[in-house]
Amino acid sequence: MLYWALFFLAVAIIAGIFGFGGIASASAGIAKILFFIFLALFALALIVRVLRGASR
Repeated sequence: MLYWALFFLAVAIIAGIFGFGGIASASAGIAKILFFIFLALFALALIVRVLRGASR
């Protein structure tokens, strides 16, 4: 998921350089959403790992 967030960020930067504002803002929005989903899943995975480690 982090790969896709970075991919859309790169698309947004390239589109912004060439002057495609609509595509750049849409790609940046998608990248932001994917990044926050990645952060939420990463935090959840860390919490689950800590809880499973504590029960052993």
